[in-house]
Amino acid sequence: MQPNSKISALILGVFIFIGLSALGYLLGNAAIEYKQYERSVTVKGLSEREYEADIVIWPIQFSTAGNNLESLYNAIEQNTVKIRTFLESYDISLDEISFSSPAIIDKSAQRYNNNLKPEFRYSASQTVTVYSKNVQAVREIMGKLSELGKQGIVFTGANYQARTEYMFTRLNEVKPEMIEEATRKAREVATKFASDSQSKLGKIKRASQGRFSISARDTNNPHIKKVRVVSTVEYYLSD
Repeated sequence: MQPNSKISALILGVFIFIGLSALGYLLGNAAIEYKQYERSVTVKGLSEREYEADIVIWPIQFSTAGNNLESLYNAIEQNTVKIRTFLESYDISLDEISFSSPAIIDKSAQRYNNNLKPEFRYSASQTVTVYSKNVQAVREIMGKLSELGKQGIVFTGANYQARTEYMFTRLNEVKPEMIEEATRKAREVATKFASDSQSKLGKIKRASQGRFSISARDTNNPHIKKVRVVSTVEYYLSD
């Protein structure tokens, strides 16, 4: 091999060695930085607010009994008219009131212990339902239902079907603010964690919005709804 060729090969080898060394150094630093970049913290943020229900469904159920079907149906009709008149006197419009078909039970067709004959052969129940957006007005009327009781109407409100329902339908209106609040609280928690661990909080790695839940604030105030959502957010951490 010629001397010039040996020198060229040596120089080429030196450059290759330097290049490989630099590449190894760069790849090593990149791996370290990548590992650091992968450090993260996952936190949750809660937003919880209270709102008044905007729809009330109030079933007014009453019952009556008798031995003559015609008289029984007449009694049901009379009581229904009394309830409708009562509601309209307190500005509940007719389109907010609905009437179910009466349910009739023939007790003679049922078996009783000791074969005792019931005092009344037939019993009937009827439900008049108020569906209104004026929740406060309806709640005030509920407290005056005794006026109808004094007219001889027997109410049966102990069963599940006769339970008053309160609904909150404006969830889409409050969602943006609540999600923003939940995300902000999550970031506050993450910032505190980063500070305590002597790290810096980076960008969001991933985030997920929990389901919104709507429930009564308590058993005594079912018309006040508690709306809550929990957001889960994962942030990058760096030194």
